[in-house]
Amino acid sequence: LTCSAVSRRFYRLSNDLNLWKILYQEAFEYRIPLYHSEQRKFEFREVGRWKDTVNPWKESFRQLVSHDGRNILHFENLSDAIEHCEQLPNEVEKLIFLHEGMYTSTQFVVDTPLQIIGAGSSRNFQDSVIIDSNSGTTVTFVEGSEYAYLGFCTVRYIEPPLDPMRVGNAQHLCSALVVNAYASPVIEHCSFSSTCSGGATVCVKHEGANPYIKNCSICGSDNVGIYITDSATGTYEDCEIARNTLAGVWVKNKANPYFRRCHIHDGRDVGVFTFEHGMGYFEKCDIHSNRISGIEVKNQANPTVVRCDIHHGQTGGIYIHEKGRGQFIENRIFSNQFAGIWITSQSDPTVRKNEIFSGQQGGVYVFGEGRGLIEQNNIYQNNLAGIQIRTGSDPIVRLNKIHSGYHGGIYVHEKGRGLIEENEVYGNALAGIWVTTGSCPILRKNRIHSGKQVGVYFYDNGHGLLEENDIFNHLYSGVQIRTGSNPKITRNKIWGGQNGGVLVYNCGKGVLEDNEIFDNAMAGVWIKTESNPVLRRNKIYDGRDGGICIFNKGRGLLEDNEIYRNAQAGVLISTDSNPILRRNRIYKGRAAGIEITNGATATLEGNHLFQNEFGGLCLASDVRPVMRDNLIYDNHNAVDRTIAKGHCLFKISSCTSFPMHDFYRCISCNTTDRNAICVNCIKSCHKGHNVEFVRHDRFFCDCGAGSLDRQCTLQSETRDNDTVYDSATPTESETT
Repeated sequence: LTCSAVSRRFYRLSNDLNLWKILYQEAFEYRIPLYHSEQRKFEFREVGRWKDTVNPWKESFRQLVSHDGRNILHFENLSDAIEHCEQLPNEVEKLIFLHEGMYTSTQFVVDTPLQIIGAGSSRNFQDSVIIDSNSGTTVTFVEGSEYAYLGFCTVRYIEPPLDPMRVGNAQHLCSALVVNAYASPVIEHCSFSSTCSGGATVCVKHEGANPYIKNCSICGSDNVGIYITDSATGTYEDCEIARNTLAGVWVKNKANPYFRRCHIHDGRDVGVFTFEHGMGYFEKCDIHSNRISGIEVKNQANPTVVRCDIHHGQTGGIYIHEKGRGQFIENRIFSNQFAGIWITSQSDPTVRKNEIFSGQQGGVYVFGEGRGLIEQNNIYQNNLAGIQIRTGSDPIVRLNKIHSGYHGGIYVHEKGRGLIEENEVYGNALAGIWVTTGSCPILRKNRIHSGKQVGVYFYDNGHGLLEENDIFNHLYSGVQIRTGSNPKITRNKIWGGQNGGVLVYNCGKGVLEDNEIFDNAMAGVWIKTESNPVLRRNKIYDGRDGGICIFNKGRGLLEDNEIYRNAQAGVLISTDSNPILRRNRIYKGRAAGIEITNGATATLEGNHLFQNEFGGLCLASDVRPVMRDNLIYDNHNAVDRTIAKGHCLFKISSCTSFPMHDFYRCISCNTTDRNAICVNCIKSCHKGHNVEFVRHDRFFCDCGAGSLDRQCTLQSETRDNDTVYDSATPTESETT
């Protein structure tokens, strides 16, 4: 019984938590027991997190020291400890605990499975375990260090001052850490810095170099943060790379690292620079506030960037140039000083499913023969165009949402091209899409709507194909064409424009074929100021104004169109215009089929004009068009019927339409040239007055409208006397 009691008491003492904690902290100084189940795996675990373990302090001691604790060796300097470990057989774990202190003028090369871990009692003891060198690279891992480990310490390279007595001091590019060919150490919870003005703080180079670097800090160095080159790889997780003089990360010459959840910020150069065939996979990194771009891709580099935040760059977000490539997928790119993404000089990246927003300039900027696939992105609230394409660039832009911008949606200029299809472009402050200065994109199957100006705007020799798009609900016209522009516009639906469907002006051209143009607040198509488009096989209907209005020396060829159910004239030709109308069907209009007035003329061949309210063809005084083979039939001729019944013409026109008939002025009532009186009011209201025939033209009757001093005797109810003289003039876009 006595022996049993002694054994139990000894067991209790030998497993006492406080006893083992004191013993453990005397040896290792750690405030929390360190879990070390296998080579290169170290984790501080609070006492309550050790499952199925009665005494975590004792268990940690056992894991860290595989032999009797009394044989733990102590060395005064790191070099002696490393030399001792190198003499041990490979089957013995080579583990060095490096206690708080400064290990100066130390540089060493690791070519064995050596493990070095910092040890201390303070909360951030790794900041007090310092290894530095001023005569060469501080720590180098080479072949043979496949199972090596470095953790919980600070590694520095401090460049010595130049000797003023020596002429031509050659610069030696030294680093805090180098991982060489076929080395694959685990490095965690370390801080690296270097004052060398060239090279990199951490350098990973040559084929087979494959470190696992996690939870490390590479900050405040006078050079590049991490430089990965010459087919090296490696995994870099949860690291902070910040405030370095040169780039945060360089990836060069077929290197292909994996970066995950790294924080790369406040560098005085670019955040991540991949160049000369560099690659890499960057996932969930936060890259921001770098002086140049967040990411730069150059010289056929081809990185993959996924689900990163790239923001507040002092120039741009991502800059791809000199045949750069890359895949940029599901990132958030925002609040950059210049464009969110720049693509130039024959670069060809893939940009998919990103959010690109709140840029101080544009969203995506493609120039200098840039290419690229820009697909399924959400691009919004940028200060300049959501996407800009110029100088021979030819990207594919598809399935994007480009909206709520403070400028235009897509801007194609300076001979830009591009295949732009199946995008939704809406709610932008200026035009949804601008095409100008010799550009020639293909715009197909886009939905362009709800803009604060024009839907699609061609100007200054802008060309291209506009095909199978839905263009609707703009405050200006759906499409505008001017100043030598000559696009082909086919099979589109253009509706809901507050300023009309299509406006062609200032010598604009264009071929409009097989479009549906309907439900616009003003004319379906405007042709003005010496413009000369071709309209063929379009359906222009249900407009709240005229179907086609041709003013101010407008011309054009109108062939085989169906123009019907418009509130004003199916085709109105005015002010010295001279179009050709051939084989059109113009019917069921709530005014006349064709009206020609104000010094205009036309060539009318083989047109069908029928079932129009005011008449089929109405010609003002002195208008003599060229006519052949037209069929004018079954029109309602409401103007003639109203005159025959003795009514005022205002009865059928109100202030909103302009029936064509003989109009007069009353000299006795002192009316002006701007007042017109219908023949029935002359006979009734102004009977016996001195009257004068003005002309046969389109007016509404001012007498019936109540805008003269004398009350109209043919009207029984009070009329709105708002002054309306002609179809409202369309608003022309500003070039901004």
